[in-house]
Amino acid sequence: MNSLLNKWTSSVSKHSLLLVLSILLPTSGVNHHAIAAERVYTSYSGLELSISVATLEVYAKTGFVNEELAIYQQYLPPKQFQELRQMLHTPVKVSSVVLSQFLYTPQGEFLLRRLGEVIQSKTIETEPELNALRSALVLAASEPEGLTLLNLLRKYPTNGIYINLAQSLTIAGELQKIVNKTHQAIAVVTKKSNLEASSIHNTKGLSQLPDLANHGKIPAQKYTLKFFDSARHRLLLTDVYLPRIKKTAPVIVISHGLGSDSSNFQYLATHLASHGFAVVVPNHPSSDAKQVRGVSQQANEVISPEEFQDRPLDVKYVLNQLEISNQSDGEFKGKLNLQEVGVFGQSLGGYTALALAGGKINFGQLQQDCKPEKLNKTWNMSVLFQCRALGIKNKSLLDSLQDKRVKAAIAVNPITSSIFGKSGINQIKVPVMLIGSSEDTIAPALYEQILPFSWLASSQKYLAMLVGGTHFTTIGNSHPSSKQVPLSPDLVGDAVQAHRYMNILSLPFFQTYVANNAEYAPYLSAAYAKTISSHSLGLSIVKSLTSTELAQGLGAEPNTISPQY
Repeated sequence: MNSLLNKWTSSVSKHSLLLVLSILLPTSGVNHHAIAAERVYTSYSGLELSISVATLEVYAKTGFVNEELAIYQQYLPPKQFQELRQMLHTPVKVSSVVLSQFLYTPQGEFLLRRLGEVIQSKTIETEPELNALRSALVLAASEPEGLTLLNLLRKYPTNGIYINLAQSLTIAGELQKIVNKTHQAIAVVTKKSNLEASSIHNTKGLSQLPDLANHGKIPAQKYTLKFFDSARHRLLLTDVYLPRIKKTAPVIVISHGLGSDSSNFQYLATHLASHGFAVVVPNHPSSDAKQVRGVSQQANEVISPEEFQDRPLDVKYVLNQLEISNQSDGEFKGKLNLQEVGVFGQSLGGYTALALAGGKINFGQLQQDCKPEKLNKTWNMSVLFQCRALGIKNKSLLDSLQDKRVKAAIAVNPITSSIFGKSGINQIKVPVMLIGSSEDTIAPALYEQILPFSWLASSQKYLAMLVGGTHFTTIGNSHPSSKQVPLSPDLVGDAVQAHRYMNILSLPFFQTYVANNAEYAPYLSAAYAKTISSHSLGLSIVKSLTSTELAQGLGAEPNTISPQY
């Protein structure tokens, strides 16, 4: 029992396992149960041990230790015993729908099976084990105080719940390994950033540079256009922000992530437009908020395999249509420089940006990483989504995903490790900036941004790390009509500072590599990042990090770091 309580109260379990669950939980389609777990059972050193849920509930609420709990108190130091109380009632707030019906998709059921190795029924079930666990998680998440371990115990629809101690120790060890490696990798990036900053001798002038977080003085007009790609049956509602300038404007495309839409990056679009860029923000119809909410129970995937090729093709189609408008349309004629294009994308949009920049889908890497024996050991949830690309039916379109008009790309929290792999991502020859977040549990920074950065062949590359950021920190507020459910502050972090960073990083990057304005280069340095880094959300930038340097920092052999773990 001592070891079991130790692991349940660890920060790894609380911040990694419960956070992943809270992001992915739906809130409908599950029946309420009158039965609730009354006792928690486990085995330790050949003995079966148990404690009542009521005892844990009283302790969580009041701190009172009754005779039953006092038996186990002797095995725990006072600090860890207090951590148990905190763990029992520490909430992870969950919106009513975040990814609707996720746990009914194959990816959701995969997660349930992994958790089912730890949390099991003590008595004979009247329903399948996965349904019982799904029900408990959903009902616990819908409680006013949010998802907590105590709520999970309360809602489990059997009289007894068994905790598999051996498997819980294994999973806790795996999660701890991920956390430790990520912290080590962040430390490597920070150290390298400090070295790069110290190599710049004249840093006094950096603090005197104009603040690029401020909006520019150029007015812009927003247009919402309707494009329909009849060949793929895709309606592409597209926002275009057109600056009122006399010369042709370089074009920046913004690709949103799964479950969001064009409104989430309006803050960045208006900022870039105010500095003279024409900004194009298409809505990807098969992975926006409306589509994700509509995933039907036990029927569909959150993302279809074809989305990995449709998204880049969406952008190419929109650019092609704008080229036509640029030649004849009264509003746009002669105003767009569509031969000098930059792309910004977040999450799945980050993948989209890299594919347009030349990244190649690596089916060999996917087949290797998506074997059941490997997936059954991974807690890198993004690999499950990347494996969906193996189901692409019409592979004849894959060679046309790159767009030669794209001269530079920024990918924020992208998924990369298996979908591209080393050989796929080093096909990118244009300037690239990868942006990762230290607390990202969806696309872990080490495996999806830091390691892939070391694979990039381009000499003009940047890695920016948001220390304290999550997968959602850079996403802006949506338009009310999109009916997106707001995430809790714990899942978002310092969004205000993150938006500021996106404005500050994107503008000089695109000015330098799309608009060819070399005077913005000083902003793209480790030294400048240090001048604007905040305590609430740190910022580090590096221009170079080799696989060997990363491996040395992690105490590993080169080429042995796997995206699976």
